[in-house]
Amino acid sequence: MMMAEKPHHHVNKLDDIEKSYYRSWWEPPYSRKIWLSVNKDYNDTEILKRAITEAGGNHHIAGNTKATLERTLVEALKGHKTLLIMDDVWDCRAWDGVLRTPLVNATLAHGIRILLTTRHDTVAQGMMAEKPHHHVNKLEPEDAWLLLKKQVVGNENDEAQIELLKDIGMEIIAQCDCLPLAIKVIGGLLRQKRTSRRDWKNVQNDSIWSVSQMPEELNYAIYLSYEDLSPSLKPCFLHYSLLPKSRVCFTDEIIGMWISEGFVHGASCDLEEIGQEYYDELIQRNLIEPNLEYVGKIVCNMHDVVRSFAQYVARHEALIVQNKEIHIADKINSQKFLRLSLETRGSESDDLEWYSLQAQTSLRTLISVGNIRIKPGDSLLAFSNLRTLYMEDASFDGLSESLNQLKHLRYLSTKGANISRLPENIGKMKLLQYIILYGCNSLVNLPDSIVTLQHLRCLNIRMTGISSIPKGFHRLTNLRTLYGFPAHMDGDRCNLEELGPLSQLTRLIISGLENVSSSSFATMARIGEKVQLSFVSLQCTSRIRHDGQLVKDEEGIPEEQQRQIEEVFNELRPPSGLETLSITWYFGQRLPRWMMSTEVVHLGSLRTLMVDDLDCCTKLPDGLCQLPCLEFLQIVRAPAIKRVGPEFLQPNHHCHNHFQLGVSFPRLSELKFCELVEWEEWKWELQVKAMPILEKLKLEKCKLRYVPPGLAFHARALKKLCIYDVKHLSSLDNFTSVAHLEVFRNADLERISNLPKLQKLIIEKCPKLKVLEGIPALQRLNLLDDDMEIGPKYLQDIKPGHLLLECSLQLLTSIAAGKSSPEWDKFSHIQQVKAYADDAGISRKWYVLYTRDPFHLETNISLSAID
Repeated sequence: MMMAEKPHHHVNKLDDIEKSYYRSWWEPPYSRKIWLSVNKDYNDTEILKRAITEAGGNHHIAGNTKATLERTLVEALKGHKTLLIMDDVWDCRAWDGVLRTPLVNATLAHGIRILLTTRHDTVAQGMMAEKPHHHVNKLEPEDAWLLLKKQVVGNENDEAQIELLKDIGMEIIAQCDCLPLAIKVIGGLLRQKRTSRRDWKNVQNDSIWSVSQMPEELNYAIYLSYEDLSPSLKPCFLHYSLLPKSRVCFTDEIIGMWISEGFVHGASCDLEEIGQEYYDELIQRNLIEPNLEYVGKIVCNMHDVVRSFAQYVARHEALIVQNKEIHIADKINSQKFLRLSLETRGSESDDLEWYSLQAQTSLRTLISVGNIRIKPGDSLLAFSNLRTLYMEDASFDGLSESLNQLKHLRYLSTKGANISRLPENIGKMKLLQYIILYGCNSLVNLPDSIVTLQHLRCLNIRMTGISSIPKGFHRLTNLRTLYGFPAHMDGDRCNLEELGPLSQLTRLIISGLENVSSSSFATMARIGEKVQLSFVSLQCTSRIRHDGQLVKDEEGIPEEQQRQIEEVFNELRPPSGLETLSITWYFGQRLPRWMMSTEVVHLGSLRTLMVDDLDCCTKLPDGLCQLPCLEFLQIVRAPAIKRVGPEFLQPNHHCHNHFQLGVSFPRLSELKFCELVEWEEWKWELQVKAMPILEKLKLEKCKLRYVPPGLAFHARALKKLCIYDVKHLSSLDNFTSVAHLEVFRNADLERISNLPKLQKLIIEKCPKLKVLEGIPALQRLNLLDDDMEIGPKYLQDIKPGHLLLECSLQLLTSIAAGKSSPEWDKFSHIQQVKAYADDAGISRKWYVLYTRDPFHLETNISLSAID
């Protein structure tokens, strides 16, 4: 099934998709979601690679041929119901010639749905998208005012002041032509100003609004916001537009590039912190937007219109070359640039060879994604001025030996590149500050001379073949970020002691901790003394299958190994300023003692805790509830946990008249329990106060029989509740604050009642659900079960404004009969109904569209077939 959306130019498509009726498409039950930007410059292999990555696969192992990439994509999607969003499609070939065959083959059993955005109705028609196509329109003035106010308001007091400025605000909205993106950007600008008539009038009357013959790239609102940026922030904003749209770039990578370019000014010890402030301001101004798929704003997106503006402003210094552009070499050689960003087709490309870049001798930044044809004898010698070299998925081995000729290089990233070695004399590159080798599977060693790079601030060796580090690593005392440090024993020596002197670390990932033979070696790492640490990830090696069950040999994991890993982790106690902690593939029976109530007080700054793949842990620690700043908690895949007892909400040691008077999890806003496949009981008594500001809760793949009464009673800020595949749950009652509820594949669920603020409800494959009552505010109901042959009776007792129904062809055929159908009384009182059925592997092949007032009933099911 395919739907099409045609956006108005300069409208924020992502926002509109999320707020439109089709937002339900982006929500579960999809176990795989793929979002592809398919602009007019796309190429086949890059689209396939991006699809593989989005589907959770690894395109690096597939090479660069279309056939192998297609097979890898099929494997990544097998067994999954899939949602594909194709954004900014210019022609039909991206689907017909590239994606159709692998996606259809992979999803025959579980189905696929496709949402495309395009500027051309002919594309939607050519791809046979379902009609009517959704046309994105401008906002109504009052809706535009609400959007503007939302961007500016900081607290309730501000709102009253801002209402006094509505007359000026409405004039500014008119100048923005009621376009959502322009309003959001202007709102970000006004947020930086005082809430005064004078400041708002200055924005309204700015001379930029009156510039005539403004090039299309120079949107007035973005131009105003850009001109308001500080001199330090302007080059950071322009640089962001060089980053490849098709790839994920994390915050720390981007800030590292800014520092390497000299855009961030301040003392050496504060550069990352200052860079983060720059990054946050771009977010506040709505010039970049956080990607909600990632926790903590670590990934952002730049809207196409904002990107086009920035690239236009920087056009004399920076060149961005996209896939499939003609005469690429001529374009590159048209003038000298300081910065060059390339996205190429891969090894099948014959458009661009390395020698065609040689004339760009003034380059300070070279960003390349995909393969450029490199011949024997090619080198980096022509680029002696480079500060930043970012080459992702490239065949880099032929260039690696000439790296040491780049005397000014500060930033080196070869993510996913085919590189087996770094130059042995890399230590001569004295200015090198950032080395990112993530995903370089063929790289198994670091050169010994790397330990002499005294200015090195970041080293990322995650997902490489590197299993040990050179002796003398402790000399890199300027390191701020170290990802993928491999814990390794060398005879009686453990390399963790090399971490001891690295006191400036702010972000640290240690892997392979099961290799550490004694807790005394862990002590040598001196993790707790590194007071600058804000992020720590402690990792062992996975022993859990994809179904959430523990991989066991005949003897299981020996108790001695479990005790040893517990002792090692006990000595890796992080410092008190830590904000984010991740523990992965831990196989001790008990989590570290510094997470227990007697010691957890020292983690008073912790805001995010992610604990994934607890192989043998039988219960959660009793100290988490005391963390005063914890906002996000995630527990994923813990097959040995059967019960979450009172200790989760109250420490075991508490004085009866002390802690009980407090509130557990006072700042927690989001909680996820996923794939605790043996979890049966959650104890939470009514008298235990906890989670007063919890907004989102997800429970997935467990055997929980009931949701504890304390949750509904105390979590009164809960807005979104997701219950997926909870096998024995029979009812959901009395969640008086929940506005959004999703229940998927809950085989025993019989009743949902007393949710007075519920506005949106999505039900998928809950065949025993018979009672749906006490939901007077319901606006949208999505009912998804392609085996459903009779509509549920509870439809007669509820009055949603909109119903989306996916059912069997038998039921849909009955509905298509209209007033003569036995189903008529179940849906005729609903204002809008969209009902669909699959057939012969084609998702949503058949449909019925109904509107109550004015009456309209439309179907593509033959009336003769109904008769």
